[in-house]
Amino acid sequence: MSWIRETELRLIERLTANILKAGPMPKHVAFIMDGNRRYAQKRHVERQEGHTQGFDKLAETLRWCLNLGIHEVTVYAFSIENFKRSREEVDGLIELAKQKFSRLLMEQENLEKHGVCIRVLGDLTLLPEDLQQLIAKAVVSTRAHNKCFLNVCFAYTSRHEIANAVKEMAWGVEQGLIKSSDVSEGLLSQCLYSSNSPNPDLLIRTSGEVRLSDFLLWQKARELHKESQVLQQMEADRTCVTELLQHRGNGKPMDAQSRQTVLLNYTASREERVRCFLNALQHKRDTFFNDLSSQAVVALNFFFFIFTNL
Repeated sequence: MSWIRETELRLIERLTANILKAGPMPKHVAFIMDGNRRYAQKRHVERQEGHTQGFDKLAETLRWCLNLGIHEVTVYAFSIENFKRSREEVDGLIELAKQKFSRLLMEQENLEKHGVCIRVLGDLTLLPEDLQQLIAKAVVSTRAHNKCFLNVCFAYTSRHEIANAVKEMAWGVEQGLIKSSDVSEGLLSQCLYSSNSPNPDLLIRTSGEVRLSDFLLWQKARELHKESQVLQQMEADRTCVTELLQHRGNGKPMDAQSRQTVLLNYTASREERVRCFLNALQHKRDTFFNDLSSQAVVALNFFFFIFTNL
């Protein structure tokens, strides 16, 4: 089944879409893909069939989003907690992911037509290497597309994402790219897997449950106190400047204009350090995907050589 369906909407779907588009539309919608196992149990089919049907419904949903002009979609496809399920079910989910990402690589023309950029958010090192390579190939091959974005959260939990962001900031301090005083809520947000995306306007759980299940916790909570973060950063800058002046003042008081100049210079220096750190972090992440993608190309060429010489 294709990731992006080309079939026309039915009449009732078109009418519904036109009604929805008459009002304000969200720009970014997130989905917790849930209910596949309950669907399979209700229909008396294997769990794997339920997960397959869940993917087909995702493809239909993406068609809707394209038609409605929703340019960014984030889906919770596989939680790190899912590794605790039975070996058979986990293996089935991993195999399904391999099939779907392999299919995705065959749909480059369609993805380019719609300008779809694929991002995969999560700890890919927890996945089998061949799946890592397929994912990386999909990410790298669509990186330049910018009309709409599909973020697939795979081997993901929000707690893991936040912990990883803290590790990234610690790496920046260790490398001398930033100072410990540069660490803030705002910087942590820029170190998340989802740093390239705006926070979702709407979060939907497909099964009707109301639990967040460790999905985008930081992103949803952060919307409530953006202004307070700016004030906190300003106060932190003032504190650092005060300590700096006490260290350099030699007991001589400074006038207000001089103190303001020092504050502006400190803020500019901090912003430059943070900018360089974020550039280095993006380069590190790009290199990770580029290296995996190159390995995938080598592997595909090898198997093609073996196949053609049998």
